[in-house]
Amino acid sequence: MVGVVIVSHSQKVAEGIREMALQMARPGQKIIAAGGMENGNIGTDVTRVSEAIIAANTGDGVAVMVDLGSAVMTTETVLELLSEEFRETVKIADAPILEGAISAVVEASLGSSLAIVVRTAEGARNLKKC
Repeated sequence: MVGVVIVSHSQKVAEGIREMALQMARPGQKIIAAGGMENGNIGTDVTRVSEAIIAANTGDGVAVMVDLGSAVMTTETVLELLSEEFRETVKIADAPILEGAISAVVEASLGSSLAIVVRTAEGARNLKKC
């Protein structure tokens, strides 16, 4: 099953989104929060994101949800440090972090491929709320 990593500048935000996503997840589904800095400050940390991506990978790939531009840069830095083979199994979704994460988790729980999970997460950009 595709794993999902939530990269936010805030540890609380990442953990809150993970908590919501777990309500939609299958038992044992890998959803990892990688928010904030090691010292609790706001920011994104290469080590935390790297460890989360590695932990979320069960062999079917990892979809990464990010909140802001530097979270994208941090994740891209992590991808550059991974082996080429591993890097090919990780995709950053161009999606709103909350709606995208929920959509990705539901799609992954159906056993969909990484490409479909990412496409579904990205489709959350078009969800109308009223």
